[in-house]
Amino acid sequence: MATTQQPSTKQDILQYLLKQGQATAQELAESLDISPQAIRRHLKDLEAEELIRYKTVQTGMGRPQHVYELTSQGRERFPNRYHEFAVSLLDTLTETVGRDQMSSILRKQWERKAMEYRELLGNGPLPERVAKLVELRRAEGYMAEWYPLEPDGGSGQAGPRFMIAEHNCVISQIAESFPRVCDHELEMFAAALHDCTVERTHWIINGEHRCGYLIEPHAEEKSA
Repeated sequence: MATTQQPSTKQDILQYLLKQGQATAQELAESLDISPQAIRRHLKDLEAEELIRYKTVQTGMGRPQHVYELTSQGRERFPNRYHEFAVSLLDTLTETVGRDQMSSILRKQWERKAMEYRELLGNGPLPERVAKLVELRRAEGYMAEWYPLEPDGGSGQAGPRFMIAEHNCVISQIAESFPRVCDHELEMFAAALHDCTVERTHWIINGEHRCGYLIEPHAEEKSA
């Protein structure tokens, strides 16, 4: 019974914080009719999962209290229809301005994002820039990781190569209706890593479990 009750209790805590905005452990214990000790165990687990956070509040002359609230990741646990709205909005824009103008709008969007990435990445060593790019993508909700690859001696590529893998795509529902946005993502990476060639190796839209990008420095960069 304990294994089935624990996730349900955690969900009850998240739902309570979603409705009330914030609460102390004592308030949660009283509202959910659970012992304060059990509530604190659940809160510790939820905090470790980065679904909730707390702030310390001083009330009167007593001890400071921890007041808990949802993080953005915690809010994302609840169903929303943002993607449906975004797809509907893009459909309406396409009908209003035409497909060619819509393509121009999407291109402006990725160009702006590419410039933002490029400024944040700077001009340091390539491994540092790749790591920073993955960090930025994670902050945006992508489950991203990166790792180095062995030089591809068979193709004459002797320089460093890197792979970026994204196991979760925050625009997957949009990409299903507007696959062109994935091409823009690829172009965006290439512009952000301006001295590299970026090639897509895996694609969630094709039914694969991740999107993968192979990153290789330009030939002149390798020989420099």
